[in-house]
Amino acid sequence: SLFTGNQPSLPVHKLSYRLLPLSRSLPPPSPRVQEEPVPLAFFVRGEAEVVESLRVCVKALGAETEAVLPVVYQPQAVFRVRAVARCTSSLQGHTEAVISTAFSPTGKYLASGSGDTTVRFWDLTTETPQHTSRGHSHWVLTISWSPDGRKLASGCKNSQICIWDPVTGQQIGKTLTGHTKWITWICWEPLHLNPECRYLASSSKDGSVRVWDVVLGRCERILTGHTQSVTCVKWGGDGLLYTSSQDRTIKVWRATDGVQCRTLQGHAHWVNTLALSTDYVLRTGAFEPADATINPQDQTGTLEELKEKALQRYNKVRGSAPERLVSGSDDFTLFLWSPAEDKKPLARLTGHSALVNEVLFSPDTRLLASASFDKSIKIWDGRTGKYLQSLRGHVSAVYQVAWSADSRLLVSGSSDSTLKVWDIKTGKLHTDLPGHADEVFAVDWSPDGQRVVSGGKDKCLRIWRR
Repeated sequence: SLFTGNQPSLPVHKLSYRLLPLSRSLPPPSPRVQEEPVPLAFFVRGEAEVVESLRVCVKALGAETEAVLPVVYQPQAVFRVRAVARCTSSLQGHTEAVISTAFSPTGKYLASGSGDTTVRFWDLTTETPQHTSRGHSHWVLTISWSPDGRKLASGCKNSQICIWDPVTGQQIGKTLTGHTKWITWICWEPLHLNPECRYLASSSKDGSVRVWDVVLGRCERILTGHTQSVTCVKWGGDGLLYTSSQDRTIKVWRATDGVQCRTLQGHAHWVNTLALSTDYVLRTGAFEPADATINPQDQTGTLEELKEKALQRYNKVRGSAPERLVSGSDDFTLFLWSPAEDKKPLARLTGHSALVNEVLFSPDTRLLASASFDKSIKIWDGRTGKYLQSLRGHVSAVYQVAWSADSRLLVSGSSDSTLKVWDIKTGKLHTDLPGHADEVFAVDWSPDGQRVVSGGKDKCLRIWRR
């Protein structure tokens, strides 16, 4: 639409009704009444979102009165996730700090990894301990669910990787060994590329990346090229592997044969973290968060049906453009890349005054959040990298953030021992969640939107609900 001059009068949908006596029963609503219209977000010039009114937005842009301004709309998630507001359970059992925690793709299972060398699975129906899995001999540093939700991989400081069955808590196959230093990240092959969820990639402080076959329990290939510790590995939906390193580079590899495609350079210090625009849809596989309240929380069907559904979801989120990659570094900056096409960055994102600890695209890929040791979270445009706003409220370093499935809320965990829920539309603090006795190292929002989990130095996991 094109608007000129004064603020236009937007169409108002009126609903006619009549009062019925209390003794009469109301007629059942027609199917048309039950259908909710798709919520839309409006942007002036494609950049400034209309929050209060068009007049306020245009005035903030400083546009001329007689200027012709394009107003672009974009559909939002039909469902809404309510902000968590209270701690419903404090899950005790770990005897050392909780370093990582994650919900399964359907939100049915919850797992945590700790400095006490164990992986624990928790029953979300009763919010009580379910299984304690022992197999590691050192701190469990990272955990990752397979996109079908049927396996969990964990990596420890003793360079070992274990695969677990969440139903029984037992180890699947043998321990994967080969790395010579601790495991920094684990990532599974996307469901739409292989519905068996058979392969995973791991990065290590030894400077290498390994691709494993978890069925045969062996290393398929070793990717070497980085000269220092590899900090993160991502398995993209187009069959490419992306790795970041303390050697200040990001490398792109073909997953099928391990050939290095290109090296992305630009950072002046360690690259700490990576995020793909399709991370959320790759994580949830064939599970649709919008159907969580309609269908059972499980992915059912044959492997081919799951693969097809996952591919449809991936193509819908990815669109016609290639995947975007963002990197965060100790040099206080972020870079936005289109790594499948070009080794030059799309944008350099500056504004943080301390190292960037984590970056994360919103599920709809429109926004990008970065958590930093400068006590703030910054929100950026996910396509252009333009700075949008800063979320301030923490009084110490922000370690991790997690988006709600509808991309409207963000939760952050900090070394100040609190979690905070942010309303992205207003850019303001929605809910302050104190309760931990020490630093919060890990936080995750379940894909079905029902719960937030946090874990930290006080050895406890806490479940937060609305």
